[in-house]
Amino acid sequence: MKIIYRSAEEAISQVNDGMTIMVGGFGLVGIPEQLIMALAQSRVKDLTVISNNCGIDDWGLGLLLRNKQIKKVIASYVGENKEFERQVLAGELEVELIPQGTLAEKIRAGGAGIPAFYTPAGVGTPIAENKEIRDFGGKEYLLEESLVADFALVRAYKADHLGNLQYNKTAQNFNPIMATAAKITIAEVEEFVAIGELDPGYIHTPSIYVQGMLQAKQQKRIEKVTTRS
Repeated sequence: MKIIYRSAEEAISQVNDGMTIMVGGFGLVGIPEQLIMALAQSRVKDLTVISNNCGIDDWGLGLLLRNKQIKKVIASYVGENKEFERQVLAGELEVELIPQGTLAEKIRAGGAGIPAFYTPAGVGTPIAENKEIRDFGGKEYLLEESLVADFALVRAYKADHLGNLQYNKTAQNFNPIMATAAKITIAEVEEFVAIGELDPGYIHTPSIYVQGMLQAKQQKRIEKVTTRS
């Protein structure tokens, strides 16, 4: 049986200054909302955050940015956050932008124990600066090192008390690979089910990767509302 936390504050209580955390989600889809809010209300600072993006100004990881709790962001897209732009231009925030597929593979490789791999993405661009480039079959590839973290904060749709996780549709995004690539994975879960109720063929994250869980409802905000005219 895995640890089931009574509150988001308890769940993130071991996150300390200067740690590296991975945070699941794509835009506002599949983000661990309650865990992020608990971090925003804590005094933890100087975090290195690995995530596809950094939320928006008033929600998701944007809350940590607003509080200046983040020292460095490793991401693939940051275009929806004006405070992010302001901090980068002011020299207050370090950012490492990585092609989205490369970011996903760096995390997946970290979880698989693979220290580095070669990819053609980024060859001939500033991304390749100071990186090893090799020729394979007449094509150039650059060496990318994998990513691991102290904590992974993920959002799951269903879980059993053993810690097996199931994500809802596109909310899988970065969550499954991040769950494998951290020393400690905390899952924010919408619904707990009995052991044996989850179809083994549809378990996205096996319990071995999960150290603790929190049951919490989400606001599930929509990043950009589009309606028919």
